[in-house]
Amino acid sequence: MKTDLRIAFFTDSYTEVNGVAHTSRMLTAFARKRELPFLCVHAGDKVELFQEGSLQRLVLPRTRFGFKLDADLRFDLLMMRHVRRALKIVRQFNPDVIHITGPSDIGLLGLFVARRLNLPIVLSWHTNIHEYAKQRLEKLLPWITTFLADTRRFSLAGSAEQLSLKLTLLFYKFGKVFLAPNEELGEMLRRTNNRPVFMMRRGVDTNLFSPAKRERKDGLFAIGYVGRLTPEKNVRMLADLEKGLVSAGVKDFRFVIVGTGGEREWLEQQMQTASFAGVLKGEALARAYANLDLFIFPSRTDTFGNVVLEAQASGVPAIVSDQGGPKFIIRDGKTGLVARSNSGFLKATLSLMSQPELHAQMREAAREVANQASWDNVFETVWQAYELCAQRAAAERAVRQPLPPSTARQDAIS
Repeated sequence: MKTDLRIAFFTDSYTEVNGVAHTSRMLTAFARKRELPFLCVHAGDKVELFQEGSLQRLVLPRTRFGFKLDADLRFDLLMMRHVRRALKIVRQFNPDVIHITGPSDIGLLGLFVARRLNLPIVLSWHTNIHEYAKQRLEKLLPWITTFLADTRRFSLAGSAEQLSLKLTLLFYKFGKVFLAPNEELGEMLRRTNNRPVFMMRRGVDTNLFSPAKRERKDGLFAIGYVGRLTPEKNVRMLADLEKGLVSAGVKDFRFVIVGTGGEREWLEQQMQTASFAGVLKGEALARAYANLDLFIFPSRTDTFGNVVLEAQASGVPAIVSDQGGPKFIIRDGKTGLVARSNSGFLKATLSLMSQPELHAQMREAAREVANQASWDNVFETVWQAYELCAQRAAAERAVRQPLPPSTARQDAIS
């Protein structure tokens, strides 16, 4: 691992509560701990420049001129007003590589800076924006999408998904090296760009998230979910799961739902056994995980699923969808189960509730697998991607650089 590489990191999410923000904070913490020269550019409340050892952080405020992407995340149409300041700070930092997390307002700013300063770009894929677009549109315009689908001529949501994917892939054309959270997305980036792809999985703090934090001793079977309560997370399936358990005659269970979002009110109205904890962090979140018996993650759009890994570290088996990245975290049948449909979640839940020995084995196996997920290993791979990017850029510059006049004359004579 080359420690003198200078990296400028433009992340679309840093202070928010989501997987991209958590990964970004862990990446900057790794650079600071290893004393690696690292500049992190992210959005915040006001313009600030921090120096923390080898780490610099440039904070750029968003305005009200933009649109909401999530509960605590916006796309600022005027983010490019910071371009002079960003160019100045990046020039002073003098990076070898620019790392961008995606086509956000900060990402577009990073792309402009990289192109202006002729710096090579590493692009990491974190969010399936095209799938978000489809599911958000289906929720906002259900009657239109249903009508158009019934005509069998046009699907508004499906077309939005395809267009969003095409635009996202156009953005990723600017990358020289890519970082992907799972094998499926890695193969897509490799196929569409024919450039190197490294796996950027996730790590977990196994000291914070641990079965030792378990406090509950009642006889109820606790089924939990942690994450945003939004359409793309497919959280309405939790209500279907509860109804299925009741219909099957199952008693002595309850749901614990951690997180917030636009679907919370609907879930509160539909679910009878659920308690809603809101957003939890740190020790409170660790205890919430450890007090679960089973973790349910119905999302079909997540590219990785940090919360699944946190549940596993807490000794909690998980049931996840067969679509998206979480299925790569689970060892099906050993640390949890992969459901191939909404009804598959009910079948898998009933199976584990009725087999206490298997459930206990999965609890132990989940913890053992999570113990192998080190953030240090993840980011050492990321630095290998940075090194290759810098090497490829240097090789391309050497090819473009003309020969000195004396050498060129000698070549012509010979």
